[in-house]
Amino acid sequence: MARDRYGLETSGGDAEAIKAFDDTVEGYLSYRADTPKRLERMMAAGDEMPMAHVLKGYLMMLGFKQALVPVAAKALEAAEVRGKGNSGGREAMHRAALSSWVTGDVARTLDIWDEIMIAYPRDVVAFRLHHFTAFWMGQPDRMGTAIDRVLPAFAPDEPVHAALLGCKAFAYEELGRLSEAEAAGRLSIERNPRDLWAAHAVAHILEMQGRRDDGISLLNQLEPHWDGGNSLLHHLWWHRGLYHYERGEFGDVLRLYDTRFRDLKAPLIAATPDLYIDVQNAASMLFRLERQGVDVGSRWVELADKAEQRIGDCLSAFTLPHWMMALAATKRFEAAGRMIEAMKQFAATRQDTIATVVRDHAIPACEAIVLRAKGDYTAALDAMRPALDGMDKLGGSHAQQDVLQQLFLDCAKKAGSAADAQRVIDHVRRLYAVPPEQRRGYAS
Repeated sequence: MARDRYGLETSGGDAEAIKAFDDTVEGYLSYRADTPKRLERMMAAGDEMPMAHVLKGYLMMLGFKQALVPVAAKALEAAEVRGKGNSGGREAMHRAALSSWVTGDVARTLDIWDEIMIAYPRDVVAFRLHHFTAFWMGQPDRMGTAIDRVLPAFAPDEPVHAALLGCKAFAYEELGRLSEAEAAGRLSIERNPRDLWAAHAVAHILEMQGRRDDGISLLNQLEPHWDGGNSLLHHLWWHRGLYHYERGEFGDVLRLYDTRFRDLKAPLIAATPDLYIDVQNAASMLFRLERQGVDVGSRWVELADKAEQRIGDCLSAFTLPHWMMALAATKRFEAAGRMIEAMKQFAATRQDTIATVVRDHAIPACEAIVLRAKGDYTAALDAMRPALDGMDKLGGSHAQQDVLQQLFLDCAKKAGSAADAQRVIDHVRRLYAVPPEQRRGYAS
């Protein structure tokens, strides 16, 4: 049986198919914009390879979009047909993981990837998917455990080792181990300055520490290495926007919005204008700016248009409040009501991981956003308060989750609830190395 780049047995493929598979994995690991083309080449060369179809299914699910689930399910079906007779081992475990993911049982999917990593610590596909999905399920502890498990299986001179260090940096940052995180992230960047995930991890660290000048300098220095990157580039420029926001340079933030992370004419955004991370970047920044009295013009409109088109699609729970911010900002309350009802129906008719998160956390946040937009701040607090401590279950980083803390704080201030305001202040004081008195959204 042939083996992939990491020495793992891979059935059904010749040398050309294995090479195409490895190339697609490399594109995924390194956030390359041409990964879809690599995927096409892999499928052309490796149609008889079960893992090629599994990887295609995984990449579809990473879009966190309901329309892509049938594509992933079809890929799973093809993988099952080609893996018939192979009911055990690593590849069968991957098929089971994809099956659970397609049906919404993300908790089981994570468990299976854990099992794969224990048995096959050099399975970078299982690790990287686990790292990313655990993040979006608000489980940084699992991210830390996973990187500590697999990193020793790779030699420092292997190219993938630098990428794994970037994952270590991000996991440790989310766990609050900032010194260790920065050391790992800086080493990853030193070994491979093209690694977007390592740059992303260090950007988060600098945000948590209030090192805005350092953050801007870092991203400027690394930008020349980013040719060929995918939409993670937009998120990196969103981070730069956060640094300028904290410095009160709102004109620079809007410039970055229009020319970097929400340029509707840019090829990556034009190709997928409703990509979850891009929507999160845009909506959360506009919300922050408006809290500071900045006129953002008509920028909410295109987001609200897309939000209406995505009513009923709840696969990215953390994106739901961002869609709702756009609907509320444009006073589309009828559409907002339809979105909340669709979320309630989703939560009521499914018995899976995502449905639980939508019910317990996304719906309360969305209801609070609408009530705030209508001026009923006390009702917004009442809607969101029971879910506030568990908002991390929606996924997203501390920096991304911060917009929900600011939402609750804004309602507390306007409702005159000192206790609720203090609750948020105490939370961010524990979480961030920089005190709230020195942060734009909290100083007042």
